[in-house]
Amino acid sequence: MDTPKRYTVTSALPYANGPLHIGHLAGAYLNADIYVRYLRLKGEDVVFVSGSDEHGAAITLRAKKEGSTPQEIIDKYHFQIKDSFEKMGVSFDIYHRTSSELHHQTAQDFFLKCLENGAFEVQESEQYYDEEYNQFLADRYITGVCPKCNYDKAYGDQCESCGSSLSPTDLGNPISTLSGKSPKLKATKHWYLPLDQYEDWLKEWIVEGKKGVWKTNVYGQCKSWIDGGLHSRAMTRDLDWGVKVPLEGAEGKVLYVWLDAPIGYISATKQWAADNNKDWELYWKNDETKLVHFIGKDNIVFHCITFPSLLKANGEFVLPEDVPANEFMNLQGDKISTSRNWAVWAHEYLDEFPDKVDELRYTLMANMPETKDAEFTWEDYQARVNNELVATLGNLENRVVVLINKYWDGILPNIELSELTDEDNELIQNITTAKENIGIAIEQFKFREALNALMDLARKGNKYLGDNEPWKLIKTDEATAKRILYVSAQVVASFATLAQPFIPFTAEKIRVKMNLSDRVWQNNSNWIDGGSQIEKGSLLFQKIEDQMVIDQVAKLEATKEVTKETTQKYMPMKPEITFDDFSKLDIRTGQIIAAEKIPKADKLLNLTVDLGFENRTIVSGIAEHFTVEEVVGKKVSVIINLAPRKLRGVESQGMILMAENEEGQLGFVSNDAIEAGMVIR
Repeated sequence: MDTPKRYTVTSALPYANGPLHIGHLAGAYLNADIYVRYLRLKGEDVVFVSGSDEHGAAITLRAKKEGSTPQEIIDKYHFQIKDSFEKMGVSFDIYHRTSSELHHQTAQDFFLKCLENGAFEVQESEQYYDEEYNQFLADRYITGVCPKCNYDKAYGDQCESCGSSLSPTDLGNPISTLSGKSPKLKATKHWYLPLDQYEDWLKEWIVEGKKGVWKTNVYGQCKSWIDGGLHSRAMTRDLDWGVKVPLEGAEGKVLYVWLDAPIGYISATKQWAADNNKDWELYWKNDETKLVHFIGKDNIVFHCITFPSLLKANGEFVLPEDVPANEFMNLQGDKISTSRNWAVWAHEYLDEFPDKVDELRYTLMANMPETKDAEFTWEDYQARVNNELVATLGNLENRVVVLINKYWDGILPNIELSELTDEDNELIQNITTAKENIGIAIEQFKFREALNALMDLARKGNKYLGDNEPWKLIKTDEATAKRILYVSAQVVASFATLAQPFIPFTAEKIRVKMNLSDRVWQNNSNWIDGGSQIEKGSLLFQKIEDQMVIDQVAKLEATKEVTKETTQKYMPMKPEITFDDFSKLDIRTGQIIAAEKIPKADKLLNLTVDLGFENRTIVSGIAEHFTVEEVVGKKVSVIINLAPRKLRGVESQGMILMAENEEGQLGFVSNDAIEAGMVIR
């Protein structure tokens, strides 16, 4: 399309059935925020929308598991997620909710318009029914074996292992997550979108039109789906929680979540427009608007094939110009898992480190999974903060500010342009070059490349300052020292604009310190005038100490001892082992003789265990299940020949065995009649 007059930018609607983690942030939110902040700095007309996806089986599953109601669940997590986004600096124009009346009406109107256009086919089919619970099963109420990769816990709508979009009847050995039993097939009526009728159009629009335009990982997945042949997909579900199908004879049916949720972008824009006296239709129905969806790779098929087909069927809306989906962010050598609590949760990080938001943003951006899976580790977080933010950008800013305040009372020396040397002008030109390279990379959705261009400017500024050593020149050649600091200050001032899409809180600190007016992208290389006041202030970044890394890794490792959530009453068997494997374990009986909570660790208890022949210190992740008073005196079973490891600075010399029921409650594996020190065989 020609240069757009406006932009509609969306980030995937997170399910309001749990908190945000770093995988979410790296997948669909920080990249979108970079893009939108850049567009705003350029003065573009842009609306950035998202909101909580509050319907579908995932919400009702969580409610059943917690003995709550869907409304209580969505109210709890909507506000928690919204707060996390705000504190992380994700600058939505509106963060909406699909439970709103406006959204329900918008989704129903959209459905009816598609129906009026003949987009749906009514089909009676057999779908899975749980006879114990007397209800049809939504896709997420069914798990089974994925036909594509043989993963045995695939959901009825999607395999989270290989990312394939599925239908419940595709699964091998289907199991109802409600009763844990095999469901039966039963006839029901639904409204289907015949995707096979859109194949020719999708081939023209995507396979031919988006080759070399969309990211390779997005284009490749779309082409594979289209080449494999598309099939009709039900757009309604038998469920009591969601947007009601607005037709007679459709009682007990709601709109399919993948019809309902993307329309949340539209209803959010409607609400934003109503709140700001705007015309929402300009952002969704005008050909001069560029629509961009930021999502994770598990949502590609829905945003690139299903939703565009629905938009096409409706006939009134623009289609997405780009869908720059990211791959997955892994964690410390393993996949992020909400069920296993293997995650860095945004709200927990923000509570522990409220002054280190940009540090997390930077680390996730520097290792963003743009075209392949990436990994977050606390060791890499420490290295990037210390070696890049502290030692490079922070060091440059601090030296310039300190020297100007030390020698000229914080007043930037005034230098004539004619006094600048070739070396000075080269560095000044690097500011303009960095701006151009950052802008090009952002517009191509190459955010890591853009961040590298930003930090390369900081490295060049540091080298210039270090090579010229104005702190030495001040003693013999004050005029040259002034010139060096004047030029260095121009580099630092440019970060008030250039760094804003990436680390906005830091960029604002620089702007305030250097008394700069609000900046725009086109003018970012304008001089900071001689005579300007440069304020003193705290360091931009603090070094990350080893203990923080140790503590955060230990916090993660502790979750491996206690798996709090299970989807079945009995966990599946682990792989078969030999007797020799078992005989390597030295398991003894013991008795807890002392216990105390470990400071700042909600899950850990520091236990002293009498093993008969000696006392051992053991750190156990059971503090959420037992008080200190409850565990003292308990007989326990202990693996005593595990290699010691430090958890929160305490060396743990073994592992206490625990049993866990279907609700995640723990019990000690013990026999009160056996004395401490006995061998368990």
